[in-house]
Amino acid sequence: MENILNKLTEDTINEIKGTEVKKIVIEDEVTPEQRAIMECVKRLKNPFKMLCVQDVMKDLNICETVAYKTFKRPDFPSINVGKNNQVMLIAYLMWKMQKRA
Repeated sequence: MENILNKLTEDTINEIKGTEVKKIVIEDEVTPEQRAIMECVKRLKNPFKMLCVQDVMKDLNICETVAYKTFKRPDFPSINVGKNNQVMLIAYLMWKMQKRA
């Protein structure tokens, strides 16, 4: 299943690579947090990578039970693929930055 998701992600990225790069002008003021998120996204190799419970568990340095509880929180951007709980890397990073601010 993970190979299928990675293949879909790679296909999406290849489609994006073929598109024209456009500059986006943001007229509203950008907060420092929003600017940090934009810079972080620019540097990610694959922002659409899916993380599993074990990845989040290692990153947050929490036990598996707490990680599963985190995935069940209403404010956590997780999805269920079959019986697997997953979260997109970019959504996870944005959630993490909002929680630490």
